[in-house]
Amino acid sequence: MSDHDHSYKQLFSHPELIRDLLQGFIHEPWVDELDLTTLERMNSSYVTADLREREDDLVWRVRFRDRWVYLYLLIEFQSTVDRYMAVRLLTYLGLLYQDLIRSRELHDGMLPPVLPLVLYNGERRWSAARSIEALIEEIPGGLARYRPRFQYLLLDETHYDNDSLPARNLVAAIFRLEKSATVEDMHRVVATLIDWLHAPEQSELRRSFHTWIKRVILPLRLPGQKVEPVNDLTEMHAMLAKRVKRWTQEWKEEGLQEGRREGRREGRREGRREGRREGLQEAIELGLSIKFGDEGVALLARIRQIEEVDRLRAIKEVVRVAASLDEVAAAL
Repeated sequence: MSDHDHSYKQLFSHPELIRDLLQGFIHEPWVDELDLTTLERMNSSYVTADLREREDDLVWRVRFRDRWVYLYLLIEFQSTVDRYMAVRLLTYLGLLYQDLIRSRELHDGMLPPVLPLVLYNGERRWSAARSIEALIEEIPGGLARYRPRFQYLLLDETHYDNDSLPARNLVAAIFRLEKSATVEDMHRVVATLIDWLHAPEQSELRRSFHTWIKRVILPLRLPGQKVEPVNDLTEMHAMLAKRVKRWTQEWKEEGLQEGRREGRREGRREGRREGRREGLQEAIELGLSIKFGDEGVALLARIRQIEEVDRLRAIKEVVRVAASLDEVAAAL
């Protein structure tokens, strides 16, 4: 299991995350009747016939009135969508039910309800069928009524923008960090986590967030850059604040230098124009490097071919606020 998978799973091993997941993202009446103080993580290792074990998914249970409701949480990091996810989950659900039968975890001999939930944070929108019926070929003559009926709930992170996310919610904070385009964005979210997770009993949860951000988010947002060692969220917040201040100053200095380099030579108008152009080009290149790392290199040749100062100023502003490299490319 990669650092990304392991640290992400560690976050959802805390009941506070499951509580916020249920309350903030599943808007169904039965959720209001759950006793979230009873959230309990279950053993999620089920041995199939060929002795392969499932240890990378999470199973929780929670009381609903006088019985248990189960949540099977599958966290999907694949960059490509699994067309047969419904088949996978139906298999896992069968293994879970077998385990519950063996352990006699039943209510009046009945199998408990299970919510199969896929948490997907890949780059592409999820396009796979969410029900098993949609994957089974229909044959006329009545055979269709024997098809199994099963569907899962999908939370596709790409579906949410920051405005649609619940305000005070730990899962929403994860989504915001995953979507963060700048160091300023990360700095703001880390500040909210420090505010929310200040109680002594939340130390393990704070540590899980710190580990995930350090191992996953920072390398993604600061590729190839040496990051100062930080031991907790407070130190991480201070480190990000320093970087925001330093990079803001760098941008300011680039703006002050804009148009001066060649313009200093005898004060000629052409020199000033050339200086402004080169100054803007260098400021844009610096912004691309800071925000997008090596991926921004592909656009440098196109930027250096642009001579109109007003157009370069507009592109510089696009780089400053862009959430993705595609937005910059569209402005060129």
